Amino acid sequence: MTEAERNYYERRAPEYDDWYLGTGLFAARVRPGWHAELEALRAVLGSLSIAPALDVACGTGFLTQHLPGRVIGVDQSLAMLQIARERLVGGCVIQGDALRLPFHSGTFACLVAGHFYGHLEGEARGRFLAEARRVAGQLLVIDAALRDDVSPEEVQPRVLQDGSRHVVYKRYFTPAQLISELGHGRVLHAGRWFVAVLA
Repeated sequence: MTEAERNYYERRAPEYDDWYLGTGLFAARVRPGWHAELEALRAVLGSLSIAPALDVACGTGFLTQHLPGRVIGVDQSLAMLQIARERLVGGCVIQGDALRLPFHSGTFACLVAGHFYGHLEGEARGRFLAEARRVAGQLLVIDAALRDDVSPEEVQPRVLQDGSRHVVYKRYFTPAQLISELGHGRVLHAGRWFVAVLA
């Protein structure tokens, strides 16, 4: 992660959940079925038997808190982790690098990556997948679904409430594409807004 990306996520932490909740700068966005689909995704997460789990790039823990059993959240942003720490009752958070995870091989039943894989460019994808497979028996990837109104791959301008401007690399996925990249897997959720694959 570059210094610019670190700065972006540190600044975004207090308003990160606005994207999920449809508040703040996202209040005016028209996203038909968004909240119902988010609830369906939460239900899927809560039904899994994947403990102990490691949530990489856990952010504020918005999705992490719905994972059952013991969960450890990892993120590079201290501001994100401060929020996640309050949500993960019975779990813990650690500042760390997703491409160099500070855990022994085979430590976790599952590694979870929510809205992280789609931000990785080029060889970083391979490095992340190798690390995920090293530390966990399974990999759960949750990301943005490919829709007609977005390109499969974009460089997006992002503006925060403080007026700061940032640029973020972003990809969108069909379930089949995500399974192909992961090498195998089964679809846990496939909607207009989200896709989740367990590999």
